[in-house]
Amino acid sequence: MRDMAAAAFDTFQAARALESAGVERTQAEAIAEAIHHRQDHASKADLTRVATELRTEIHELGTEVRKDMGELRSDNARLRSEMSALETRVMNRIYVIAAGQAGLIAAFGLFT
Repeated sequence: MRDMAAAAFDTFQAARALESAGVERTQAEAIAEAIHHRQDHASKADLTRVATELRTEIHELGTEVRKDMGELRSDNARLRSEMSALETRVMNRIYVIAAGQAGLIAAFGLFT
């Protein structure tokens, strides 16, 4: 980012100074305006610094994303294991209920 001195550039004062040095008024104004506009643009150093900051930020975000994905995979594996254990328990209960029903049907068949 530009410092305050650059932001406070006075085009009118610069044009008057150029006129005092012998430059024609229209040329002095054009030169002062060009200098002012040049200060509004990023320099190569500014762009390099921003690019470096962006690369660092992207790298940090990538690291966080990879960490989060690892945690999600771990959670996914844990949930699959829990679901498998639950499925086993439910199936065992279904077998017990089916065996109980078969026993009741057999008992009714014997006593009727």
